[in-house]
Amino acid sequence: MTTSTPASGSDAYLASLAEIVADVEATERHVNAAQVAQLRVLARAGQLAETQAVGAAARVRAHDMALRSIAAEVGGVLRATDRTVQRRIDEARTIVEDYPAALSAWEAGRIARGHVLVIVETGAVVPPDLRGEFEAAAIARCERDTPNRVRAELEILAQRIHPRSLTERHVEAAATRCVRLVPGRDGMSDLIATLPTVIAAGIHDRLTQQARAVIDSRDTIADAGRAAPGAGFGIGSDAVGEALGGGEVDTGGEPTAAELAATDHRSTDQVRADIFADLLLAGTPAIDPTGTGDGAGPLGAIRGHVQVVVSATTLCGADDGPADLIGSAPVDAATARELAGGAHIWERLLTHPLTGTVLAVDSYRVPLAMRRYLQARDQHCRFPGCRVPAIRCEIDHTLDHALGGPTHHCNLGHLCQRHHSMKQFTAWRVRQLPGGVLEWTSPTGRTYREDAPIPAVAFVAAVPYADDPAPF
Repeated sequence: MTTSTPASGSDAYLASLAEIVADVEATERHVNAAQVAQLRVLARAGQLAETQAVGAAARVRAHDMALRSIAAEVGGVLRATDRTVQRRIDEARTIVEDYPAALSAWEAGRIARGHVLVIVETGAVVPPDLRGEFEAAAIARCERDTPNRVRAELEILAQRIHPRSLTERHVEAAATRCVRLVPGRDGMSDLIATLPTVIAAGIHDRLTQQARAVIDSRDTIADAGRAAPGAGFGIGSDAVGEALGGGEVDTGGEPTAAELAATDHRSTDQVRADIFADLLLAGTPAIDPTGTGDGAGPLGAIRGHVQVVVSATTLCGADDGPADLIGSAPVDAATARELAGGAHIWERLLTHPLTGTVLAVDSYRVPLAMRRYLQARDQHCRFPGCRVPAIRCEIDHTLDHALGGPTHHCNLGHLCQRHHSMKQFTAWRVRQLPGGVLEWTSPTGRTYREDAPIPAVAFVAAVPYADDPAPF
């Protein structure tokens, strides 16, 4: 049996297409209504946290603790981290309270969610007393075009409406400078720095010039058979480039500069990234406020610290299974071996062959045994959904030491500063069950079980096959 497909342009085709478009339009209205309703509910959650702080001696702290607790409660039903929910609550309050006209236009279907986000983002620089004027003009422009097209118009509109100069506003904006890490895929991540534009442009220009100098020196060094004075070819190669597969240098010998140049095929972007990493991992700040007297301060001696779990079989090259960078993402085998080769501390984990549960920890360098055991068992913060690595967490007595809680692994667990404070200053409660299991109870009585994490890298029992030869 065969079925015929209506030809493009036929009445049947157009009727089917019209039905699909109408269904999409109707579905979009329902989605918009649900999203607006959820925004209003999340805004109410933020307002509830604010009311909890009224009259408190430390109002800011009381509000922060209440908001964390509420965000964690909501995160439990949304299956999201409390940090994510807190950001959504803040966004909801901004839209509901500061841009009510845009919210109404979205609810009525006159503009889309993308328009609202552009209005909020570009309107962030507009003072509250002029926000209504900006909002009305922005909605009118959004009704006739897509979010991407109106963004530039709204940015110009916001600048025209703002009564203060860019210089004044830049001073305030510069106070928000920061660096943040965003895990990516395939063992890569984005390290994002928010800096004054002039500084950012200067950094990028310097990296670009250094990258071009490295690339331009290749032919000269290869032809001369020796390193050109001042060429700086090694920058961005030894410490990072080889670990990332940028070149093909045989590290077993002592390659000459000409051999290095002949085998280096990195692009400008790759060299620029390698130099960036070299400078941050091995460089010393030009100004060190921690120094005393005429001597150099300790900033230049500080080294990066990461917590990586890698199987013995991967470490010795028997397989190329990924390692686990705790709190972040998988790490490829080559990089894991490179890190292990330069590590000062190794910790051997004995795991259960089937469940992967940590049974014991050993080390050739002996730090505090209990701390090592807890880091191996917990891996990260033990509040539900949190992935802050254990090396950046605090060890907490599940039952407070002041109340008789023992300093024993069955009463200890890692909590990040955020969730350690929340345990102390909100109505969230926790008890530790056998096997390092933490059972959290929210202020509304919901319970969440937090099992001790199973290492992502572990030995497992081999499964015998009928066709395999007998082992004797």
